[in-house]
Amino acid sequence: MKLVYFAWVRERIGLTEEEVELPAGIVTVEDLLHWLKGRGPNYDAALQAPEIVRVAIDQEHGDHSEPIAGAREIAIFPPMTGG
Repeated sequence: MKLVYFAWVRERIGLTEEEVELPAGIVTVEDLLHWLKGRGPNYDAALQAPEIVRVAIDQEHGDHSEPIAGAREIAIFPPMTGG
């Protein structure tokens, strides 16, 4: 699965994107974020408050409870602000 990172999530992780093979048991966006957080200090720093992180599954905004089975790409980004 391709993961794409934006804004300060990208800056803290240190990658624009990566291909990952998810372990068994990663079913939802919430599971994915929890798993990523455990991958090292950069991921932990980027996902200190996973509840504010937004995602898009195959370019469609998604919620943390959504299943990720069959997804080709998940984008992870901070909350958007208007202006």
